[in-house]
Amino acid sequence: MRKDTTDLDPVNALTTWLDHAGIETGPIFRPVDRHGNIANRAMSDRAVSDAIKTRAGAAGLDASAVSGHSLRRGAATTAKRNGADALTIARAGGWADGSRTLHRYIETSDPISETPLLGL
Repeated sequence: MRKDTTDLDPVNALTTWLDHAGIETGPIFRPVDRHGNIANRAMSDRAVSDAIKTRAGAAGLDASAVSGHSLRRGAATTAKRNGADALTIARAGGWADGSRTLHRYIETSDPISETPLLGL
């Protein structure tokens, strides 16, 4: 029997959140207080980091090994692997055009198999 994976679909999850929160403009990720009230401002960087670490721990991962930068790194790496150029990645991720830092965020998937690309 196949389990319904609708709840694992990121587009569906985002759409559901935006509808539930009544968000039409502004920050997507907002604080929710203990009464379920959704703020009209962005979550703090610390709140984002805490949420990431909590969910990583719940998934059985080492929470101390992940951070908000893990998400940026993953997004930049995935964009590069999917053929995006550095300027597009920089603008989407908030890096300055021509950022040297951006290139440190992008990981290679398999250095051994990519060695021939370097002429080695």
